[in-house]
Order: sequence, then structure tokens, then C-alpha cells
Amino acid sequence: MNIYKKPISLKILMPLLAAIMAMSPLAVDLYLPAMPQLAIDLHTDITLVQNTLSIYLLGYALGLILFGPMADKSSRRRLVILGISGFILASIALAFCQSIEQFLVLRFIQAFLSSAAIVVVPSTIREYYGKNIAKGLSYVTMIMMLAPLVAPSIGSALLLLGNWSLIFFCISGYAISVLLLTLKFLPERAKLPNTTNSASKNYSFIERYAIVLGHKQARLDLISSMMVSLAFFAYLTAIPFVYLTVFKVSELEFSALFALNVSALMLAHFINTRLVTRKGSRAMLVAGLTSATLAAIALVLVNYWQLSLLYCVAAIFPLMGSISMIAVNSDALVLTEFAEHSGTATAVIGTLRFGIGALAGPILTYFYDGSALPFSLLMLCAILVVVACQISLKLGK
Repeated sequence: MNIYKKPISLKILMPLLAAIMAMSPLAVDLYLPAMPQLAIDLHTDITLVQNTLSIYLLGYALGLILFGPMADKSSRRRLVILGISGFILASIALAFCQSIEQFLVLRFIQAFLSSAAIVVVPSTIREYYGKNIAKGLSYVTMIMMLAPLVAPSIGSALLLLGNWSLIFFCISGYAISVLLLTLKFLPERAKLPNTTNSASKNYSFIERYAIVLGHKQARLDLISSMMVSLAFFAYLTAIPFVYLTVFKVSELEFSALFALNVSALMLAHFINTRLVTRKGSRAMLVAGLTSATLAAIALVLVNYWQLSLLYCVAAIFPLMGSISMIAVNSDALVLTEFAEHSGTATAVIGTLRFGIGALAGPILTYFYDGSALPFSLLMLCAILVVVACQISLKLGK
């Protein structure tokens, strides 16, 4: 049931929600090719620049804690406008950074404020798709994936035209466009015409989080979502080093390989939109998990035996698609349990996901040995925790 004051076509709303969600992938992926240059210009080492990704994830996670419950009881439209506006200002300021300390602080602020806009998206999708939320999430994510698909290539091109500052001007320009579209097309949520007593209660922040975290089955799916995100961010943090340093590819080749892996994510979401309504989110999650386990083992063996780049790419491609399928279906399973607290549930998912994602950088730094083995082992360990969670759910029924 459409509960918005002004009817809006899904052909307009879904791309708009995808554009809002794409702000963070752009902020993360567009500057990946510039990491070595950032280290030089800001007079620091590459490991600290890599940890700017962890700082971004931490800021995003903390922002979700604040803005998630607000999305359940406040104007979603205002939250989106606030989040995008803050993102724009922080992105412009990042272009003028003179030190790594300034860069770290502004990346945190950029992520913290952007979460106000992005936290609204899953709950909005749920209101349109109901129990078929996994299908809606896959549609939006598939469109949103166009951003990371082209981002490294655009980032490399911008480096040829200027320096890394141009990348952040480009990010702010994109966000300004999204803000204008939001002001024109994003409707405000109306009150539900037949609210239940539980929905009408004025829950506090703590009460809303207690409801979500107190759900036993949802907890295991939340852990699954969290751990698959650790695998994803381990990849995202390490892949510039793996491709550019370990396998010594060019920046152009790096962009092509990165785009190939993003296409695996998009393919997984396309498959999910076609099958999830018939098979169900749980079955699709298990299928993705089986594939991810096999691919993660293969990736560890490839790097342990120090095989060529071709074998590494062949293992990463199915792994990225599989973890994407796990993530979207585990999120859908959680959100379907919380019709009246979808904003808070989104905040819990995001906080756990990006909070643990922020640990990927420090973990990889600690186990750094100059090879690609640590990142592949971290991905495998994360996938095995998901396997344990899903087995526990099966045995608990």
C-alpha cells in the first residue's frame, strides 16, 4: 500500500532512492585510485590513507545510531535534505585538506551526515514492496551499483586531468544534483491510516533498539549481515593494494578489474530480483552462502600458492556476487520483522555493518605481510561465521 501523500511512480522513486544510496559508494570508490597520491601530498604513509576508509565507515555507523530512530517518527524528507546538504559541504571541504588529520576529521563528518539521508531508503522501499522487500532492495542496489562500477575509472580520469581534489569536487557536484532531484520528487510520508496501538506508542531511542535487538531470529540474521560486510570491506580496503602493489597492474587496469567485480554484484542482484519472490529470501541467502564459501576457500588457496592474477580475479568474481546476495537477503529478512520500526532496524543493520567494516583496515594493517593472503583469510573467516549463524537458525527451528 502506498502511504505517501502524493502518489509517485516507482520508475521515478526507485532511481532516486538508488541515487541517494550511491553517495556513499561514490565517496568510497571514487578516491581509491588516488590513495597513493594522497599519501604523498598529505605527507603520510599508505596504511594511514587506507584507514580513512575505516574512519568513513565509523562515522557512517555512528550517524545511523542517531538518525535511524528519527526516521521512524520524524520527517524523512527533511532527514534526506539534511544528510545530502551536510555531505555536500564536507565534500567541498575535503578538496582543500592540507594534512591527513584534517582529511580524517572531514571524512568522519561527511559519512556521519550522509547517513541521515541513506537511512531513509530501506524503510521507504519496505513501504512500497512489503514482504517482497528483497526484490525492491535488489532493484535499488542494482541501479546504485552503477556508481561503484564507473567510480574508479572516473577517479583515474580525474587524476589525469588534475589532482585528488578534483575527485571531491566531482563528488560534491553529484550530491548537489541529487539534492535538487530530492527537492523536486521525493514525497513526504503520511501517517498510516490504520495504525495499531504498538505503532502509535511514542517509543524512546532505547526502547526502539531493544525491540529490534531483542528478536532472537533477527539477531542471527543481523550477525550474518554484519560478517558478510566485514568480508566486503576487507576486499574494499585491500583491493587497491592487492591489484596495484602485489600484482602491479596499472591504474587503468585496476579500474577495469574493479568494474568487473562490481558487475558481479549487479548480476547477483539481477538474479535475486528474478528468483526471490518464488524461492524466498532464506533460500536465496543459503544459495549465496554456499557459493561464497567455495569461492572464499579458492581465494585463500590462490594467494597461499601465489598463483597469477587471473586465478585471483576468477576467485574474487563469484565471491563478490555471492556476498552481495547474502547481504540483501539477510537485510530483507530482518526488515520484514519490523514493520513499525524499519528505520531503527535499518540503523541497527547499518551500525553493525559499517561498525565492523571500520575494523577491516586495522585488522589488515595488523596482519600485513606484503601479500594478498591476509585479506583473503579475513574474508573466509567472515563467511564461516555466517555459515555458523545460518546453521544455528536451521537447528533452532
